[in-house]
Amino acid sequence: MDARMNVFGNPVGSKVWKHIIAANQAIVESTLPAATQELVKIRASQINGCAGCLDMHTKEAAAAGESAVRLHLIAAWREATVFTEAERAALELTEQGTRLADAAGGVSDEVWANAAKHFDEDQLAALISQIAIINAFNRGNVIIQQPAGNYRVGMLG
Repeated sequence: MDARMNVFGNPVGSKVWKHIIAANQAIVESTLPAATQELVKIRASQINGCAGCLDMHTKEAAAAGESAVRLHLIAAWREATVFTEAERAALELTEQGTRLADAAGGVSDEVWANAAKHFDEDQLAALISQIAIINAFNRGNVIIQQPAGNYRVGMLG
């Protein structure tokens, strides 16, 4: 299976996606915990059905020391006892920020307030940016049908 298009082989696509990747570096350098960053990327990718991002981020998270139990329970985080309250707040914000069309009012005040209890303003900025960026990657990969399964840890970074 091949992707419909190699966006990095196209001058316009390459320019756009390189800027998005560069923007993500600000999040990597932020004080938002790395584990939270990966949980957010994985949960949004599950919701959006992005196999390419799931392949990458589950492997990267595992290589960084994330446990198999936590990785397997991300989709059912509400019922799982293995996530901190801060992680749960980030996952809920991710879900509402990803499923905008499902929630007439977007992200609820309650969900925002809960996230704000656990993260400072810089971390919140990184968190909402991470949600936006992973959703952009998900949409691009789903549109071009980016195949998954062959990602190797560190391959793109």
